[in-house]
Amino acid sequence: MTGDRASDQAAIRTASCSCGGLRLSFRGEPLRVYACACLECQRATGTAFAYRARFHAEAVVEDVGERRRFRRMADKGHWMDQIFCPTCGTLIYMEAEVMPGALVVSVGCFSDPDFAPPAALFWARRKHGWYELDGAIDQKD
Repeated sequence: MTGDRASDQAAIRTASCSCGGLRLSFRGEPLRVYACACLECQRATGTAFAYRARFHAEAVVEDVGERRRFRRMADKGHWMDQIFCPTCGTLIYMEAEVMPGALVVSVGCFSDPDFAPPAALFWARRKHGWYELDGAIDQKD
């Protein structure tokens, strides 16, 4: 018996901000990968949609750097915190009242062009007209 467990062998992914001052590393696969085209995600990312991966908070194996929080209220009155680097302003992850124990990470912060594609697009009715989706992506309003 080698003592190695499957979870010990799982991939470790590191998300970091533009300046490298804030980093989080996660062990294993995300619980869900999705995109969101709600107006708040468009504002937060400065683009047409957010592309995010949800992980259990326990999947964090490294957490380095200073951060700031911006709390906003979602449509149904629940809070959502956007956590970003105070130096470069990169939005690294979010925490939400409706997802206790989860971190929702901006996929672009992983700098991995082979990251899993989104399985769903939330707020599809808000997506920009030029943005065409693969038929395999579930669109939710």
